[in-house]
Amino acid sequence: MKTQMPHIGKISSEIFDEIILPQLGRKRPEVLVGPQHGVDVGVADLGNGKVMVVTTDPVFVVPPYGWERSGWFAIHILASDASTSGIRPTYITIDLNLPLSMDREGFEAMWSVMHRECEKIGMSIITGHTGRYEGCDYPMIGGATVICVGDKDRYLTPTMARPGDVVVITKGAAIEASGLFAVTFPQKVAQRYGEKVAKEAEEIFWQMSVVEDAMTAVEVGVREEGITTMHDATECGVWGGLFEIALASKVGMAIDKDKIIVQDAVRKVCDLFGIDPYSSISEGSLIFTCRPHKAKEAVRRLGDKGIPASMVGEVVDAKEGMRYFENGVSRELIHPKVDPFWSAFGKAASQGR
Repeated sequence: MKTQMPHIGKISSEIFDEIILPQLGRKRPEVLVGPQHGVDVGVADLGNGKVMVVTTDPVFVVPPYGWERSGWFAIHILASDASTSGIRPTYITIDLNLPLSMDREGFEAMWSVMHRECEKIGMSIITGHTGRYEGCDYPMIGGATVICVGDKDRYLTPTMARPGDVVVITKGAAIEASGLFAVTFPQKVAQRYGEKVAKEAEEIFWQMSVVEDAMTAVEVGVREEGITTMHDATECGVWGGLFEIALASKVGMAIDKDKIIVQDAVRKVCDLFGIDPYSSISEGSLIFTCRPHKAKEAVRRLGDKGIPASMVGEVVDAKEGMRYFENGVSRELIHPKVDPFWSAFGKAASQGR
C-alpha cells in the first residue's frame, strides 16, 4: 500500500526529516547554513570575509490582479525572504514555465514590471529559462532563486534570537490576507464599508513586501549591535511567525497582543470575511528581534521611511514558553496550526464577487 503525501501546500516536517534532510547531495565545508526548519535561507562561505545567501521559491502570478500587481507581487515575495538575511538581494535566477494561455502582450506586461522591481531592489537577473508548456497553470508558473552577497559578519538567520531581545513587528497583522481579499472582492468590501474604505483596503496590497523594512532595520547594526533575527510573517500570520523564530532559536516569547498594530482597513476586512487577523497570512509584516539598546532607533528609522512598527514584547528563556498578554491578562500562546485565510478565501470565491 502506498504512503500518501500530506495535504496540499508545503510538505510535513516528517517528510522533510525522513526524505529530504538525509539526502542533501555532496557535503561541503563552506556551507554555513543548510536546509532546516523555520529557516528560509541557505548560506555559503565565499572566503575573504564574504558569504552568499540564497533562497528559492515559486514564481507566484495571479492574472486577475492585473499584470502590474502580479509582476510586483511575484518579485517582492521572492526578494522578501532573502532580505530577512539582513543582506540586500543582489542577483536572481528565474525559471518561467508559462501556461499556454499566456500571450505575448501579457508576458511583455508582466516581465516589464518584474524587470522594474528587480532594478529598484538592486537585483540583477543573471540567468533563467522561459517556455510555454501544457500542464502548467497559474499561480505557480515556475521558480526562482534569489542570491545575496555580503559580509560574513552581517548575515542573520532565525536561529540568532536570544533572551532579552525586544520583539518588533512592522505594519501589523494580516497584511497579505486583507490585501488579497480587498483586490479580489472589492465590491463586497465596498458594499459593507463604502468605496473609500474599499480603496484604502486595496492599497494594502502594496504593503506586501518586507524588503525595505528589513534593509532599513539593519541600518542600526546586527547581532550584538542591533538586529538578531528577521522573519516575514507568512503562513499562520504573526502568531505563526513568532513561533517559527522561537523554534529556530530555541527560546520563548512574552508578547503584548495589544501592541500589535491592526490597521483600521485590515480589521474591517478581517471582520467582513470572518478571519482572525493574528493568525492569518501576512506577507509584508516583518517580525524581528533586536538588542534592547537599538530597538527604539530601529522603530524610529522605520517610521522615518513611512513604515509603521511597534515593540510588542521580548524574547525569554525557552522554559518560560510562549505567552501573550491581553488587557493585562497572561495567556498561553498556541500555534494556530491552520491559517484561516484559505478556507475563508475559498468560501468567498464560491459565493462570487
